Amino acid sequence: MENLVQDTTVQKPKWIRVKLPTGKNYRELRTLVDKYKLNTICQSGSCPNMGECWGEGTATFMILGNICTRSCGFCGVKTGKPMDVNWDEPEKVARSIKLMKIKHAVLTSVDRDDLKDMGSILWGETVNAVRRISPGTTMETLIPDFQGLTKHLDRLVEVAPEVISHNMETVKRLTREVRIQAKYERSLDVLRYLKEAGQRRTKTGVMLGLGENRDEVFQTIEDIRNANVDVITMGQYLQPTKKHLPVKKFITPEEFDEFGDFARSLGFRHVESSPLVRSSYHAEKHIH
Repeated sequence: MENLVQDTTVQKPKWIRVKLPTGKNYRELRTLVDKYKLNTICQSGSCPNMGECWGEGTATFMILGNICTRSCGFCGVKTGKPMDVNWDEPEKVARSIKLMKIKHAVLTSVDRDDLKDMGSILWGETVNAVRRISPGTTMETLIPDFQGLTKHLDRLVEVAPEVISHNMETVKRLTREVRIQAKYERSLDVLRYLKEAGQRRTKTGVMLGLGENRDEVFQTIEDIRNANVDVITMGQYLQPTKKHLPVKKFITPEEFDEFGDFARSLGFRHVESSPLVRSSYHAEKHIH
């Protein structure tokens, strides 16, 4: 859930250039989104790949409100006391996906540590609603860690989206500063458990440029592969606001290529590694 607002303390390099969305499919989807007031992370997160993804029939939707119970140092989503769960939301999201003729939907959410079920019941109902209302749409669910509680993770495994993803976000040393309430090992355990519980395809994402060193990046990639994860995405962290963690370094395209090559050598099924990659980039390809 990264937002793309330029950090003002580090000079932005030429390779960080956000392309203006174009194309017939993008324009048609934009018209529908505006007309029916549909909510996509693609827009609210100012994703640089929105035009490309929408052109491929892929979009990302956030459920369980827009206020998070956690206060991660990198994320532009508001922190505070969330609203009550809207049990009509699964139906609304599913109808939006059908209306937009989305071929591949990425579903994500804020953390809901305030709820007894961490929001997992509504997660399952949303997947089922999309299957019922838009049966031709494939899905990726980008989930929180649910505090590592397997009974909540099981609800996602049971509804069997094509991909379940949970983002590591950063290296072990920086996890406490970057993710605050999250734990590096717990996220690895979540990913490992999903696979052991029978999930066919698992995925994670990492942001670079937060102050990690090269060895830490290589170790993180290796740790993720050892958790039997199938897909990894790596992209440049960009600071949402001045209140968020600053960009410590802009990683060069050549460095991203090197990290990507290392990941491929370990046997990941899919690797996305370049500055403007976000966790949903090329998501429609990760189901195969």
